[in-house]
Amino acid sequence: MSQTRPAYWRYGGQAVIEGVMMRSPRYFAIACRKPNGELIVHTEPIAKTILGRLQFLNRPLLRGIFMLLDALALGIKALHFSSRVQMQNDPSIKPLSKSVQDIAIGASAAGGFAIGIFLFFVLPTLLTDWLAREGWGSVARNLVDGTLRIAIFLLYVGLIGLLPDIRRVFQYHGAEHKAINALEEEGVVSLEAARAQTRLHPRCGTSFVLLVLIVSIFVFALLGRPPAYIRIPMHLALLPVIASITYEVIRLAGMFKHGFLARVLLAPGLWTQYLTTREPTDDQIEVAVAALQAVRELEEGQGSAATSPSVAEAAG
Repeated sequence: MSQTRPAYWRYGGQAVIEGVMMRSPRYFAIACRKPNGELIVHTEPIAKTILGRLQFLNRPLLRGIFMLLDALALGIKALHFSSRVQMQNDPSIKPLSKSVQDIAIGASAAGGFAIGIFLFFVLPTLLTDWLAREGWGSVARNLVDGTLRIAIFLLYVGLIGLLPDIRRVFQYHGAEHKAINALEEEGVVSLEAARAQTRLHPRCGTSFVLLVLIVSIFVFALLGRPPAYIRIPMHLALLPVIASITYEVIRLAGMFKHGFLARVLLAPGLWTQYLTTREPTDDQIEVAVAALQAVRELEEGQGSAATSPSVAEAAG
């Protein structure tokens, strides 16, 4: 494989409902399959981000958490768009106003965040409190905490991957990775080039989450074992710091992904992607390629951000 091309390091993406969102530094594109099989592509400039407004934060170890917040906001917007594409031609579904949809999406995100806090922080720490009665020290119990977090995470993504709808999202996730790998490795975006690529990618969110969990094991192990009402908020407060450090590690490893050290650092996350991606079909790869080609043309000044009337209606 050829060396990763620096110009393409800043391209990325996300699977959405029956589609893929791709982004470049200045634009994003969402390609989706409508229920009738038609492929539509929506493109937009990326709105002013947190780091775009506050340039002094765009520094190593500071920028990571803000980039994640920007990516989360764009991801929610892409999911919102893709859900409307799937519903727009279904007469049995009454259209909701944009404000109601925004509230519903926000409530779902908040609910998911609360469930994640319980599963990955509250539950492991409560389960390991009983080890104190067995004579286990604080460091050992914190290490068990971290191991439980990783086990719960892997079990969770493994189980949801059995659901047919989630499996399709995971296939589009794999298609997104294949298209990005084709651009980075071959410098081209096509169905043939993407089909030949691996469905794994070092800058994937799965790798990021797993590395955050691994790093947190060692950080939290050094913090002692205060009562749960102190320990859990303290761990949550440290997460942005851990996430910022992890972001820089993932970023550097992704830039030099063919180096030995980078491969070692990225290996656990890449293995985990076998749970969060599936081999896509050609029509799913075609969707990812369409999104990436659209955003690449915009970034390189070869296209214009435009939306067909049907897609504009779907976007609300």
